[in-house]
Amino acid sequence: MYYKGYYHLFYQYNPKGAVWGNIVWAHSVSKDMINWISLKPAIIPSKPFDKYGCWSGSATILPGNKPVILYTGIIAKKPKPGYQVQNYAIPANYSDPFLKEWIKPDDNPIVKPTHENVSSFRDPTTAWFNNGRWKMIVGSKHNHRGIAYLYRSRDFVKWTKAKHTFHDKPDTGMWECPDFYPVSTCGTNGLETSALVGGVKHVFKVSLDATRFEYYTIGTYNTIKDKYYPGTTFVDGWAGLRYDYGNFYASKTFFDPGQNRRILWGWANESSTALEDTTKGWAGIQLIPRMVWLHPSGKQLMQWPIHELENLRGDRLHQTDVTLNKGEMLEVNGITVAQADVEVTFTFSSLDEAETFDPEWSKLPFENLAMEICGIKGTKQGGLGPFGVLTLASKKLEEYTPVFFRVFKTLDNKHKILMCSDATHSSLNKKVYKPPFAGFVDVDIRKKKLSLRILIDHSVVESFGEGGMTVITSRVYPTLAVGRNAHLYLFNNGTESITLEKFNAWSMNSPHVMN
Repeated sequence: MYYKGYYHLFYQYNPKGAVWGNIVWAHSVSKDMINWISLKPAIIPSKPFDKYGCWSGSATILPGNKPVILYTGIIAKKPKPGYQVQNYAIPANYSDPFLKEWIKPDDNPIVKPTHENVSSFRDPTTAWFNNGRWKMIVGSKHNHRGIAYLYRSRDFVKWTKAKHTFHDKPDTGMWECPDFYPVSTCGTNGLETSALVGGVKHVFKVSLDATRFEYYTIGTYNTIKDKYYPGTTFVDGWAGLRYDYGNFYASKTFFDPGQNRRILWGWANESSTALEDTTKGWAGIQLIPRMVWLHPSGKQLMQWPIHELENLRGDRLHQTDVTLNKGEMLEVNGITVAQADVEVTFTFSSLDEAETFDPEWSKLPFENLAMEICGIKGTKQGGLGPFGVLTLASKKLEEYTPVFFRVFKTLDNKHKILMCSDATHSSLNKKVYKPPFAGFVDVDIRKKKLSLRILIDHSVVESFGEGGMTVITSRVYPTLAVGRNAHLYLFNNGTESITLEKFNAWSMNSPHVMN
């Protein structure tokens, strides 16, 4: 949230080690969301209503610029993973811009499960206000049905459950970290969470405990029934749209009133072993915050790293109109390639070389179709693609993480653009998880142009295709391509020649202040 000139980040943290357990609300503040000052935890288990853990939740700014936190407290260890209730906390001193001290009133918990699943009842959202009441939702499940329960309150303390669910869907499992917010149908500006007028659609997102992916839909919020209805063209389930088709979970958005934008935060866990996490002393990272808005088509959301990140850019390499023929690679020198920001626009003269989209692929799991195809094809020679960037590569290419496009033609003469971030060859360490993450890019390929931005930061590769239409995050752990021993290449392994219409790459400096 944003309060008195500072951004506040609250996050799940174990102060006793790089493993799950002993969860508190860690707290950091920032002027720019890049440089962060670490404060003492805002909320720790200390009372009967959160004795065994202070789990996820959200912050809401009440009238008078008064923040309040809603969070899940664990009151008993059983049934696993814990008996869950919803609590609130308020600042001890509203005049403190850092909000260093928080009070947990004794009238907690404010929401207790009645007929709900007591071990799957968590993660209250940012609240919104209409029709004289505050509204918030809590994620849950019943058998295999994912559920978002809605609660109403006049005073933010006494909450009443709605008679019907806010939204639910069979065969989706537990809905963790639900998020619900409005987006403008015209332009990139964000909207305050209670906004209802002036060309508005609503986004509903859940994190799927069963798959460890997220999905979202865009639809309509009925304020009379207090119910959400996804648009009829959206897949409401495991195969739905994702913010990020890679390592990205437990995300949360907030409205930034200072710059009139909606900001998306996402968490990426480790793909290494628990022993390796313990050895290095930390596990899990917050990714670069992203601005999020509705695509002009209304078909999906767009994402882009916040502009403040560009303040870390250092030495720059710039090239234009470079051609890569089949099998050619171009090494990028002169920047710190293990900590870099890369932007490239690829063009090509023809779509004739696009490979046939194999009809047999229709038998693959639809919710992970792109990932399955990326695993099958990888960077093997193709027609129009694969072309892209080899990140964090060792000198002899024993290790590399390619981010690339492949263009296919279906039997009905349509094109499908696959974007991959393939960690299969990212490390010689056989113990780490190295998936071929991928997503499709819904863009008109007749313009014969595709763009890519990649943020490289040692163990994380965040990739933004076509201005943020498709985003993929990979966690990678090279053993050779480390620091100055890492290399960066532009490549084309398709029969169709590719032109680098525009290429920019920057060394990225570290923030002045980091947690």
